[in-house]
Amino acid sequence: MDSARSPHDPSAYLESLMQAGQRSFRQFDDALAAAMGLGDKAAERETSPFVAPFNIQRDSILQFWKFWNATLVKALGVEQKVQPAKGDRRFKDDAWAQTPYYDLLKQSYLLSSKQLTDFVEQAQVDEKTKLQLKFHARQFIDAMSPSNFPATNPEVIRAAIQTRSASLATGMRSLIDDIQKGRITRVDESKFEVGGNLATTPGSVIFENELIQLIQYTPVTAEVEKTPLLIVPPCINKYYLLDLGKGNSFVEYAVAQGHHVFLISWRSAVPEIGHLTWDNYLTLGPLQAIDVVREIEGVNKVHALGFCVGGTILSCAAGVLTARGEDKLSTVTLLTTMIDFSDTGDIGLLIDEAAVALREATIGNGGILPGKELAFTFGTLRANDLIWRYVVDSYLKGATPDAFDLLYWDSDSVSLPGPMYCWYTRNTYLENKIMEPGKTTQCGENIDLRRVKAPIYLLASREDHIVPWKSAYLSKDLIGGQPRFVLAASGHVAGVINPPAKNRRSHWLNDDVSGDANAWLDKAVERPGSWWGDWDAWLKRLSTGTVAAPSQAGSANYRFIEPAPGRYVKLKSN
Repeated sequence: MDSARSPHDPSAYLESLMQAGQRSFRQFDDALAAAMGLGDKAAERETSPFVAPFNIQRDSILQFWKFWNATLVKALGVEQKVQPAKGDRRFKDDAWAQTPYYDLLKQSYLLSSKQLTDFVEQAQVDEKTKLQLKFHARQFIDAMSPSNFPATNPEVIRAAIQTRSASLATGMRSLIDDIQKGRITRVDESKFEVGGNLATTPGSVIFENELIQLIQYTPVTAEVEKTPLLIVPPCINKYYLLDLGKGNSFVEYAVAQGHHVFLISWRSAVPEIGHLTWDNYLTLGPLQAIDVVREIEGVNKVHALGFCVGGTILSCAAGVLTARGEDKLSTVTLLTTMIDFSDTGDIGLLIDEAAVALREATIGNGGILPGKELAFTFGTLRANDLIWRYVVDSYLKGATPDAFDLLYWDSDSVSLPGPMYCWYTRNTYLENKIMEPGKTTQCGENIDLRRVKAPIYLLASREDHIVPWKSAYLSKDLIGGQPRFVLAASGHVAGVINPPAKNRRSHWLNDDVSGDANAWLDKAVERPGSWWGDWDAWLKRLSTGTVAAPSQAGSANYRFIEPAPGRYVKLKSN
């Protein structure tokens, strides 16, 4: 203790208590070590299976003591040591730091969260089990935040006082509405309309079957690339992520660059198609669409682009074509797509043998996986941002959700046929078979993706929590020829949907893909803005020139059915 301090100085008194407490903990530590028969040797203590959890518990108690000490002497200038993680917006209100009661709640929660996380980190289990434990621990930690409860959130209490409880009444009405919907409302849905201010690029539906509608977009240039482009969006989402609206649309951009664009619009599963399999998705989806586009345009080959699960479907369809000896693809573009599922990120933690077997037993021979279940599963991957934030804002504070096109799209879920979903999860996330030559039979063919030789463009997003970028990079050795790999900034969606005109974010380029992902990134050059221009230039280098743009959509065999975006994309899933 500083001899200059007065014996009545409260900070000096607390410091002496702290020192006494530390001596007590050392004595307790020695006593526990003796009880465990560890003696005085440090090496013996470190190798004991009891030591790691005991150290965590002891450290947690010490941290709590330091916190209480800091709380009591805060007026004397002692600073808090525990801070929320960077980007954690739950405790942004000043009251969490300036009001002792809320500060105590926050600090207690953060310390308890750290203790639980440390316990999981020390668990003596295999790596996958540890990752699963971390995931479920994070779900519990996120759910128990004091910001999620009306009595312990200062913003909620303030809003209730200011509105004379009207905010709580409004929140309860929102909760009742969402219970009836079966999902959390995260966006002001009244501000958006598919075909109104979303999915607005002009085009025509010129083909449909029980699973897809095929859209042909209207050219805006006098000439178009002779080799047409077929886009295969993910079947677990509505396609209009790629056509969000004027100035924010990948489809609009591709059309403006002179590409003759066709796009698959997947139908959300209804009972009459609940029997469809993975092979049906390949046959009724890209395989049939490729032939329709080839016939309409009078060409032998098409450019094909797949996004996320759409990229996996396209890759398998390319494998089927190759096995049949059919050379119909001029190039293949895969956006945030996995073929090697050895590292699947957080979503892979939710798929294990028991979960897949249960689905196979219930819907594997027919039935539907509801879109709302898929949407909720994806939401749990970022629960604070995609679930609890809206619980607090809508139900506790009575706020009206923002009007955000990406959130509207994300909430517009798609259901899947049970047989298709079960085959996909077993052969990808669970058993990782599609990457291995001859391990799967699809559409009656033994599939070897390495035999696909079309030039390939691979895009990954650096902060993608659904398709880790290093997993996407592995596709360079699994499919296609002359691979070009590009890494976009941001996440799974924002990394892809980045119009050049907005001049946002950046991307990394490196022509040398001979090494591993880390070696690629070490020598990659960061470029400002969107990757779209790089992809456009790459595709045109591999095209066969231009032709006059057609004056009308379709052909004698494939006539106009209805204007884009068509009926299928407007159907709501259960």
